Amino acid sequence: MERIDARGLSCPQPVVLAKNNIDKIASGEFEIIVDTGTARDNISRLAENCGWTAAVRTDGEDIVLTLKK
Repeated sequence: MERIDARGLSCPQPVVLAKNNIDKIASGEFEIIVDTGTARDNISRLAENCGWTAAVRTDGEDIVLTLKK
């Protein structure tokens, strides 16, 4: 599974990375790691708007979103 590290990036960069990957693979599954609640919320909203699901888990201080379609 592809894993994108967006920690330390300010918005909208994590969302842009997620959107680029959604457009690239069209369907499937990938993870994106972020470190802010804002990035988590924005990527979750993006996934929903694009017809994907976003499962969220924490790993220490990191937030890992698994996007699936």
